[in-house]
Amino acid sequence: METLLSPAPTPAVAGAAAPVTVAMGDGIGPEIMTQVLRILDAAGARLAPDFIEVGEQQYRAGHSSGIAPEAWDSLRRTGVLLKAPITTPLGGGYKSLNVTLRKTLGLYANVRPNRSLHPAVATRFPTLDVVIIRENEEDLYAGIEHQQTPDVVQCLKLVSRPGCEKIVRYAFEYCRQHGRRKVTCMTKDNIMKLTDGLFHRVFMEIGREYPEIEQEHQIIDIGAARLADTPERYDVVLTLNLYGDIISDIVAQIAGSVGLAGSANIGEGGALFEAIHGSAPDIAGGDIANPSGLLQAALLMLRHLGQSEVAQVVENAWLRTLEDGLHTADIYRADASRERVGTTAFADAVIARLGQQPAQLGIARPAPAPTQTTPRPSLPLVPRVRPQQELVGTDVFVLAHDAVPDELGQQLRALAEPALHLKIITNRGVKVFPQGHSETFCTDHWRCRFVSAQAVAGSEPYYAPVTYPQVLALLSRLTAAGLTVIKTENLYLFDGQRGFSLGQGE
Repeated sequence: METLLSPAPTPAVAGAAAPVTVAMGDGIGPEIMTQVLRILDAAGARLAPDFIEVGEQQYRAGHSSGIAPEAWDSLRRTGVLLKAPITTPLGGGYKSLNVTLRKTLGLYANVRPNRSLHPAVATRFPTLDVVIIRENEEDLYAGIEHQQTPDVVQCLKLVSRPGCEKIVRYAFEYCRQHGRRKVTCMTKDNIMKLTDGLFHRVFMEIGREYPEIEQEHQIIDIGAARLADTPERYDVVLTLNLYGDIISDIVAQIAGSVGLAGSANIGEGGALFEAIHGSAPDIAGGDIANPSGLLQAALLMLRHLGQSEVAQVVENAWLRTLEDGLHTADIYRADASRERVGTTAFADAVIARLGQQPAQLGIARPAPAPTQTTPRPSLPLVPRVRPQQELVGTDVFVLAHDAVPDELGQQLRALAEPALHLKIITNRGVKVFPQGHSETFCTDHWRCRFVSAQAVAGSEPYYAPVTYPQVLALLSRLTAAGLTVIKTENLYLFDGQRGFSLGQGE
């Protein structure tokens, strides 16, 4: 079991109970949380829980993010949340509670350890031992979406250099603290050259400070395939938010079951611990849910709180229970399990084995000794000089139903000159003007790239400066001509380097 790089709250008196905020959750949440708290109490965990309500009832009470204002007081006081799964009602207007908590509390690192429990739990990968470290605040999970035309919606993918630096350094520090030998960065920067490209570049920059750790980069699609096929080749995997959400479930499932995996959300001022599975309302109240995922999250929490000795006792009892073949329905196998048990009976079995150790699965690892570099109250950012930013053009997005690309292009060129020049029109990212192809399917959403007329005569990558008044004058002419401008994205050079992607065919 892993400990975490984060400033753990320290009780004022040695051995005093640590204040912890607890959310019982929805669906199977209350029943698995009840059993997890029973196990922790029986093991002697020193906790002072403060219970809050989050989730479905709070959504329906009018709190669009699933949490009432007064619950934040508890979170600020304790700095630690143990949360059972919650249900987000169907329909529009409801924001993800998990995303809200992670972003509001600055929980930038999502840590999901996975290891095989062979032969107690069925898996085709008996040596699997992989930690997924996922950036937790940015990427598409910013949740910024717009419908721009009747046919087209967009979601903004936001990636920042400080966000990349924090999670990349966290991953390397985690490897160093836990004796992990290798970190694999996964992105899709062959397509998203700016956003994923930034993540990859920061990985290489910071990686130079950790020469003792083996480092590699893989494109996320082949990386995910290899994770599912040969997970033993991986140690720590570092990636962006969406990719990490997906591959952590893949690895948990091939390790045995998503019901066995817990996760930690770590920031500089707080932490959130939860199972990776959902609230499973279809089996709620049936006493059949597996509490193991939430229990694993609780063990991460205990180590975060400095109660590693209790976590080790509980983990050993849990491993012994699985080894003895007492399995909930999700991992039960008639040919290998001894008894199918319910939620309460499974917790009873773990409690009965407190003080015992597994014979086959290997005893729980003790917490690693602190090193000179960890834990760190704040992970440093790379010092840098702000680049010179220069406006060299603008992308104007236009709504046009049933437009003919060549006709639209000629109209826009006439409206742009003499100061600006229409360089290219794309539709869904594909060039349609000039010299488009009649086979290309087009929607009502057109990106029209304007650059300085002075740049047209120059050779790439030459871009001449553009002024904001020139852009505003262009927009005035377009709207006066009856065109509907949806939005604009200005084009900048940063220290002479292009800060925008070329259009397909540009």
